[in-house]
Amino acid sequence: MTASTPDFIEVDNTRIAIRHAEGATPGVVWLGGYKSDMLGTKAETLAAWAVGEGRAFLRHDYSGHGESGGAFADGTISKWLAESMAAFRKFTNGPQVLVGSSMGAWIALRMNEELNKAGEGDRIAGLVLLAPAPDFTAELVEPALTEAQRRDLVEKGYFEEPSDYSPEPYIYTRALIEDGRRNLVMTGPIHTHCPVHIIQGLADPDVPHSHALKLMSLLPADDATLSLVPNGDHRLSRPEDLDLLTRAVGEMIGRAG
Repeated sequence: MTASTPDFIEVDNTRIAIRHAEGATPGVVWLGGYKSDMLGTKAETLAAWAVGEGRAFLRHDYSGHGESGGAFADGTISKWLAESMAAFRKFTNGPQVLVGSSMGAWIALRMNEELNKAGEGDRIAGLVLLAPAPDFTAELVEPALTEAQRRDLVEKGYFEEPSDYSPEPYIYTRALIEDGRRNLVMTGPIHTHCPVHIIQGLADPDVPHSHALKLMSLLPADDATLSLVPNGDHRLSRPEDLDLLTRAVGEMIGRAG
């Protein structure tokens, strides 16, 4: 179930591609990962599930990703957060479950923070976070930098790293890393004011499960659930992973209802 052409909104002079389906609330909002697009397996599975359930569903491509405009190397957490907020405000009504994958979990936590600050915390019915990578620039990238990578950041403003998921390398820019420090969420207790369900693979080579455990330790215990998937990798796209995802989202909606 893929819409043939996306809708577009303009955010900071960049065309952001969006697909959305009308339906009941709480709706579902998909937030993809770093270098992922909205037509990936998890997003497509969730879109089909939402339609089958008669739920509103929204997804978009960050600038520099998929069908959106802009250059990937110009992206920062603040920029992608602003685009996600714009899509959320324009295309959703009432409470929503934010489903964030990898970097999308960071965006989801920041969106929740911004909405709570604005007195709109009731717009978030719950968070489902897959292989969550909040603060990944500071927690996972910076500590592992080699001397050569540090030099590239200073001299070129970026460094490249081979990707297991694409023939093109991952690019990490100095702007992304510096902006990441301004968006940190794991510096103390995280008050989401909504239920949270984290799904983390124990065989994830990109985001260690210790990162999910650290995130879990910062959440109010009575509202947080952690599902560890014994052989799950970072993609969490096997049939059993997708089943766990849709069940988690369904249960989150049930709690809100």
